[in-house]
Amino acid sequence: MNKYTEHSIKGITAAVLVIGLWFISLLFLLTRDMGSLQWYLIIPGILWQTFLYTGLFITAHDAMHGTVFPSNRKVNTFVGSLAVKLYALFSYPHLLKEHWEHHKHPASSEDPDFHDGKHPQFYRWYLHFMKNYVTWKQILGMAIAFNIMLYLFHLPVENLIVFWILPSLLSTVQLFYFGTYLPHRRLKEDYPDKHHAWSNNYSSLLSFLTCYHFGYHWEHHEYPHIPWWRLPGIRKLTLAKTEKVAG
Repeated sequence: MNKYTEHSIKGITAAVLVIGLWFISLLFLLTRDMGSLQWYLIIPGILWQTFLYTGLFITAHDAMHGTVFPSNRKVNTFVGSLAVKLYALFSYPHLLKEHWEHHKHPASSEDPDFHDGKHPQFYRWYLHFMKNYVTWKQILGMAIAFNIMLYLFHLPVENLIVFWILPSLLSTVQLFYFGTYLPHRRLKEDYPDKHHAWSNNYSSLLSFLTCYHFGYHWEHHEYPHIPWWRLPGIRKLTLAKTEKVAG
């Protein structure tokens, strides 16, 4: 088995696992009796579903880089499109176009993910970021989906709000904070190079839990063809090279 085929198998396996867990978990949580659930069970459910929502977006992000299933572009695009539709009815072509603009012009006025140049504060930047991606058609579609699940499938409104709407919103904050704000914010010192990106120093486990290793962001910009599950290895190599040069 060559590396190309091996990476395709691993990439599609990771994508199917994330999407499958998201669907099974959501179905389970939406059909629970909220009255019988204690708060200490509800909160982990929200956090778990938020984590899986983040995984959906990371899966779509990897598809944009052709790393979910590099052996077949159509399959790769289908998985990416499916992931963002399940996430919140996003347009995959629009996200694809904007994301590559981000890679071409990171942390600049031409970067669609960057702040407006006047308000680098977290909350102002976040609102500017969301405004660029969320559309009225999308909101209308989500409202229709909500009512279908409520009135056609008779799912409890409390469950829909707590386990469907809330985790998706929280995951946008998670993705923005760990995947855009921290890596691309301007610090007192200048950006290290053309990528205008920083990486966190989290352990592999914490990096995975916070944003599927997307916090190893300089490595992602330097090696955009590397899928999320290989970034810890790339990060170790980067640190080893840095230590060797410094030594």
